Amino acid sequence: MDMKLEVVILPVSDVDRAKGFYVEQLGWRLDADFPINDGYRIVQVTPPGSECSIIFGEGLTQQEPGTLHGLQLTVTDILKAQEELTSYGVEVFGPFRDETGAFHHAGDTHRVLGVHPERASYGTFAAFKDLDGNEWFLQEVTERAPGR
Repeated sequence: MDMKLEVVILPVSDVDRAKGFYVEQLGWRLDADFPINDGYRIVQVTPPGSECSIIFGEGLTQQEPGTLHGLQLTVTDILKAQEELTSYGVEVFGPFRDETGAFHHAGDTHRVLGVHPERASYGTFAAFKDLDGNEWFLQEVTERAPGR
């Protein structure tokens, strides 16, 4: 049985401000905005090319706004992705790689600025935060590992 990650719930402090950031500033597709009743609203947006969406709103999570760290977007060209996000007014940290050459550590320790020396697939990252401080990572994947 396939099990596909379809939705991630994102804790935000202001639904309309978050909608403005993700839809108007980043240009992500607005899939739904359902104001069900007072205190319960569902907004779903999807990054370009993604099969997984994010949902934010009111009454959806007990997580504090800005506490989600490690959401990851895969891109084929980290430099172009960073340039695009910067053109939208988003501050992007990177590109960087982890000093171990593996997946990045939590926080910003162990980061080495610059792209992976061989530009190895899965080896280069960049990071940005939304208006609440939820942290997103970009990972450059130019060639998928076998079976992926």
